[in-house]
Amino acid sequence: MRCHTVVGLLAPVALLGMSAGAEAQTPSTSSAADMAFFITSVGSGKGANLGGLEGADRQCQSLASAVGAGGKQWRAYLSTQGPGAVNARDRIGRGPWRNAKGEIVAKDVDELHGANNLTKQTALTEKGAIVNGSGDTPSTHDMLTGSQADGRAFTGGEDMTCGNWAKSGTDGGVMLGHHDRKGTSGDATSWNAAHKSRGCSQEGLRSTGGAGLFYCFAAGQ
Repeated sequence: MRCHTVVGLLAPVALLGMSAGAEAQTPSTSSAADMAFFITSVGSGKGANLGGLEGADRQCQSLASAVGAGGKQWRAYLSTQGPGAVNARDRIGRGPWRNAKGEIVAKDVDELHGANNLTKQTALTEKGAIVNGSGDTPSTHDMLTGSQADGRAFTGGEDMTCGNWAKSGTDGGVMLGHHDRKGTSGDATSWNAAHKSRGCSQEGLRSTGGAGLFYCFAAGQ
């Protein structure tokens, strides 16, 4: 009889533990309200063709809305080139920015482009999940940015934004960052300007350790 009583008491505890573990992958209501930064959990599926800045912003907004954080204005951390070029750093607000777990990744624009707190453990998706980094299978640490290390647009004629986020073929290229600050090519420790891609296609991005993911920031912060 005692054995049956112990088992009966333990079962609800085990179930509670499983429930808590499952919920850990989804931001709580309070965390979602505080979240002001995330990596997209999915790309466009069309390589670096995001439908321009507008399409990228819509994806940020949609993913944020899916986890209860759609009440803010979300912007993709992307630059453009040519006439009317846009600097990624100028379109993401003033900060501070917190991830899905409430951790501050940068308090303002200067810190973001300096001694920030962006690492594999803090650069989470909107769902609070860690993104595969260097050494993981597959590695998806390449982040689309099209930006220089200071967050500004590239000048000159070399394509660094895949035609301002409209190309998905083998021509052109895009500047990529490493969210985990690791790797063997270019400035591997740079979160926003590590190296250029091999073309603009999904396969081209995959070949260097990417999946067409990018950073999103709440611009109203």
